[in-house]
Amino acid sequence: MSYLDKLLQGVEVEWKTLEEVTDYEQPTRYIVKSNNYSDKFKTPVLTAGKSFILGYTDETDGIYQASESPVIIFDDFTTANKWVDFNFKIKSSAMKLITSKDESKVLLKYIYYWLNTLPSGLVEGDHKRQWISSYSIKEIPIPSLSVQKEIVRILDKFTELTAELTAELTAELTARKKQYNYYREKLLSFDEGKVEWKTLGEIAEIGTGSHNTQDAVEDGIYTFYARGISPLKLNSFDFDETAIITAGDGVGVGKVFHWATGKYALHQRAYRIVPNNSVCSRYVYHYLIAKFYDYIVKTSVSSSVTSMRKPMFLKFPVPIPSVDEQKHIASILDKFDTLTTSISEGLPREIELRQKQYEYYRDLLLTFPKN
Repeated sequence: MSYLDKLLQGVEVEWKTLEEVTDYEQPTRYIVKSNNYSDKFKTPVLTAGKSFILGYTDETDGIYQASESPVIIFDDFTTANKWVDFNFKIKSSAMKLITSKDESKVLLKYIYYWLNTLPSGLVEGDHKRQWISSYSIKEIPIPSLSVQKEIVRILDKFTELTAELTAELTAELTARKKQYNYYREKLLSFDEGKVEWKTLGEIAEIGTGSHNTQDAVEDGIYTFYARGISPLKLNSFDFDETAIITAGDGVGVGKVFHWATGKYALHQRAYRIVPNNSVCSRYVYHYLIAKFYDYIVKTSVSSSVTSMRKPMFLKFPVPIPSVDEQKHIASILDKFDTLTTSISEGLPREIELRQKQYEYYRDLLLTFPKN
């Protein structure tokens, strides 16, 4: 803070509109002609949104040479923007390519960082081209070139450190998940003839609910398991029990299982699996997570499973060791599950905190008093 105070103390700034300090180019000659993308190809195809790199093309004409002169790509409808310093082609015409009119006076990277301090001024349903109608007339503070360079240097370092920390945390989570999957596979693999095999229909009650997704309410009292990955809410319940819940179709089909306890509501295309007293419910839960998706892929007509029916559950084979062994396996896997879940939940929060820290210093560096 002391250093920042010294850096910014008494700094004189000139306020200019973005159209005074930047040029823009329509991306027409850089738009990719083919959707034939492959990782084997060299040139990335970009969008300014979250996906950023949509794929790679083998087209050799109309490539923007950003490795020689970096550029800001700006989505005219969403105002999303990216700093690009490598050669590329563009996916859509709904974009502007922003450059500095004079790098010896206003650094483009400084403009980029300042752009991202602006709050979103988008109005729902507004389909105007944002750069010309709104952004070009916004006034940007222009300190001396030396101050611009120092601000860019600091923010580049913050960006680098944030990316490194995120990569480390993500790698830690990936390693723990691999470890968990390895031990789960070992614990749930049995030698031939050492255990009894039964179908899921023999050891559990299986059924569906009665609600539709539109029945959900924002401030409902009870958990409502629908077809999505995240549960919803409802003011009434269908069941009061301990059950394993999964969707019959949707994004998480065969992959996402919920552990339900107490009162809950259920979608008409979601399934409840209630193991009977002859087995350990948590053991069945872990076995379904580990093995069910591969089972339905193999038994389905197509390799891509989009929906499931009750007979697929009823026929699913489950190895049945002694109840004590089931409880022992479930106990170990519960501990691994708790560990990976805590890391999974902690990772986004840690990344969010680092991002907030970065944004705090960025805004501090780029906020100047206006006469």
